[in-house]
Amino acid sequence: MSDFALELAGIEKCYNRGKPSEVYVLHGATLEVKRGEVVALVAPSGAGKSTLLHIAGLLDTPDEGSVALGGRNMVGLGDKARTEARRNDVGFIYQFHHLLPEFTAMENVVIPQLANGVPKAEAEVRARDLLAHVGVSPRANHRPAALSGGEQQRVAFCRALANQPKLLLADEPTGNLDPATSDQVFGALMALVRETGLAALIATHNMELAARMDRVVRLDKGRVVTS
Repeated sequence: MSDFALELAGIEKCYNRGKPSEVYVLHGATLEVKRGEVVALVAPSGAGKSTLLHIAGLLDTPDEGSVALGGRNMVGLGDKARTEARRNDVGFIYQFHHLLPEFTAMENVVIPQLANGVPKAEAEVRARDLLAHVGVSPRANHRPAALSGGEQQRVAFCRALANQPKLLLADEPTGNLDPATSDQVFGALMALVRETGLAALIATHNMELAARMDRVVRLDKGRVVTS
């Protein structure tokens, strides 16, 4: 088994390829994230952070280069295999929570597990445990509209970890919160990541939060470099 949850090698991504307006967003980007490691990805807006995360999470494909999850090369896999790998191995967190508004906090964490074939009773136990870890248990039966922004994002963290992924990808996960709430929510996220031992790649503009992670890398002219 590979020591790396994520391996990106020589990733190229160009938009409008072959046209006068072509733009290389990623140009030979290479990055490895070990199991249990939390890596901060920092760069200005438009530098390609989201594109890199989408390629790492199999939501997009590179023009060139390789993507491996847990030592398994993902390039060239069919849609079904990529969907299965994404569902089983990767958890996503975005700046906005994207919770299903018609379902409770508990149900938002249970549903991804049901979609993955987990029995309902087992899914509810895991959902309760995750919500307890981030301090949202008292609000488990509330719908998103009745939750604060910080509570909504904590539920989103739980949903991302519901299927016990090997890799967590987060795109500005606290960017929509005030500084005090951001600090609290980030602490809850780090506690969850540390307790589960999964790898995490977290894009952020917040250098104070980045400094609390194991390692900081940045994007420079389409390449990943040590900050």
